[in-house]
Amino acid sequence: MTREIRRIVTGHDADGKAVVIADGPTPNVFNPEHRPGVQINNIWRVNESPAHLMSQEETLEGRIALEPPPNGSVCRVIEFPPEKDYIASIDREAAHASFSQFGAAHAADASENPPHPLMHRTETIDYAICLEGEIWLVLDDSEVLMKAGDVCVQRGTNHAWSNRSDRPCFMCFVLVDGTFDA
Repeated sequence: MTREIRRIVTGHDADGKAVVIADGPTPNVFNPEHRPGVQINNIWRVNESPAHLMSQEETLEGRIALEPPPNGSVCRVIEFPPEKDYIASIDREAAHASFSQFGAAHAADASENPPHPLMHRTETIDYAICLEGEIWLVLDDSEVLMKAGDVCVQRGTNHAWSNRSDRPCFMCFVLVDGTFDA
């Protein structure tokens, strides 16, 4: 089951007054071919920092990659269906294809036996907020259960998200460009 995500974007009118410039369904939704039931709702992308706040231009043209642009950020809401519905079909090849489809083949874990087939690592700092449901944050040697209201600050670590419950989990992610350099 997928849910339509409402997106409200503010801006300024010709007189500089605060106004709503967009209010409706998220205009950029991505359903990865190799992840049945997963729905990625791209909310907004900032192409550089600092962001140009007076611009009225839409930032979601075309498919958004997993990672934000250099010096940018991206906000998205992802619906993760119960993993039992699709995880058996995700082998190493399907996981790699899923990340490739999202422009991030390089992010897929290349180790011999990752703890989860969808392990990946991006050069970003991610703020992951559990909106509804529950999900496991899978790391190299540990796991943490996140429930609605929990927030994870994910700092360029190898990880995966695993919904082991019987209902969908909705997560909000804000990914900010980062660097592995010390």
